[in-house]
Amino acid sequence: MDYNTQRPRLVLPEYGRLVQNMVDYAVGLTDRAQRQALAETIVNVMAGFFPAGRSQPDFRHKLWDHLALMSGYRLDVDYPYPITPKQADTAPKRLPYPQSRIKYRHYGLLIEELTRKLKEMPEGEERRQLALLVAGQMKRSLGEWNKDALNDRKIVDDLARYTDGAVVLEPEDIQPARGAVPQASRAAGRMNKRYKRNF
Repeated sequence: MDYNTQRPRLVLPEYGRLVQNMVDYAVGLTDRAQRQALAETIVNVMAGFFPAGRSQPDFRHKLWDHLALMSGYRLDVDYPYPITPKQADTAPKRLPYPQSRIKYRHYGLLIEELTRKLKEMPEGEERRQLALLVAGQMKRSLGEWNKDALNDRKIVDDLARYTDGAVVLEPEDIQPARGAVPQASRAAGRMNKRYKRNF
């Protein structure tokens, strides 16, 4: 039996072994005109695998790049585009993961940055409005993280801690989120939809 696991590994598996065999055959041809004609045929076959890609401006260039890569850059034909050798298995560069420590992870890094800005702002109506917006977002974030821990006193205490006492709000200042539906009403609505009879 001839299993795929015993065959040579495909350079670009998305085109399949048949296309790879055609490329290998083209590399072995001695007549340059035949090689050129076969290379163009192979590119047309490869284009058939991705009909939606034909509208992309560099689609044909990509196909010729793939053909050169599949041949190991040994296919000697007149390429209509400049071919730059590259590895099929080159992994992208690893992106550095931000290593910042967040004081209260349930609020997130954005809230920490906003509270730093609040500390630097001069006292006034603009700072108060931003503080109310930040407190509202803190309330939403805490509610998503743990509904049992949600209360306005905790929000204003955490905001005061974040700003080292520069911003002090009262629990009554924090408004419920606009358009928010109480939890019990949402649950009742889900139950009604679930048990609704179709007549």
